[in-house]
Amino acid sequence: MDRREAMLRELNLYPLWVQRHAPELTPSVEAAVAQEPPAALPSPDVQHDAGNASVSGDAAPRLEAEVEDLFVAEPHGDSSEDSLREFQLKIAGGPLADVAWTELGLKVRDCELCALCAGCTQTVFGVGDEQADWLFVGEAPGEDEDASGEPFVGQAGRLLDNMLRAISIKRGDNVYIANVIKCRPEQDRHPHVGEIAACLPYLKRQIALIQPKLIVALGKTAASALLDTDATIATLRGSVHDYNGTPLIVTYHPAYLLRSPMEKAKAWQDLRLAVATLQKK
Repeated sequence: MDRREAMLRELNLYPLWVQRHAPELTPSVEAAVAQEPPAALPSPDVQHDAGNASVSGDAAPRLEAEVEDLFVAEPHGDSSEDSLREFQLKIAGGPLADVAWTELGLKVRDCELCALCAGCTQTVFGVGDEQADWLFVGEAPGEDEDASGEPFVGQAGRLLDNMLRAISIKRGDNVYIANVIKCRPEQDRHPHVGEIAACLPYLKRQIALIQPKLIVALGKTAASALLDTDATIATLRGSVHDYNGTPLIVTYHPAYLLRSPMEKAKAWQDLRLAVATLQKK
């Protein structure tokens, strides 16, 4: 068994993907997504989109409701529009514009803009090449990430590493990995609107410092935060989106793929689209 076949088997894509006649990496972006139209898929369990999610066989609602609570749940404290704007202005109204890596890390470490800081062991800033072409963005730290201070080190992290190897890249080598939320939400729940509003400027400053050639949003929370949309994963994946001039590809969070392994083929299609898109840069 050669190395490529072994990786595809690990992703549960061999020989399934070979039989579906996927396009080569070099065709146009349009050809790369023409194999299969997006479809509504089962949703992950509400508490399992964090980096250390456990595998569950429980029945789940459809993907359209995947993170419905993200847009209806009350943020910490006052949930008014003015309060959310205050969150943003405290750290995004200019001070972060000139903040370099070291200072940004300290600001994240000392942040108290929402209640999550009180319940986590440590913040999880991000890891990798600070001038990477590839940026992968997830939702929030899980239990293992909270303990180690590094994103994607649990089961979902191991799957993400396999996904990276399948497209001939690896963690830390021209790749940066971060989350929208830097502190672990209790019981690995989805972050609330106010928590995202407080933390998102940090991620945006990381993106500005890295200047990646491509962003891959892993899961609904990352896609919604970066694209400012409540559209479903089913409608977002399979297309190249724009984040301030940087192409952005949406795919499923590895934690969801652990619970829905048959959807790994669609994630593989998204990764091939990402490679094809980067080749055009």
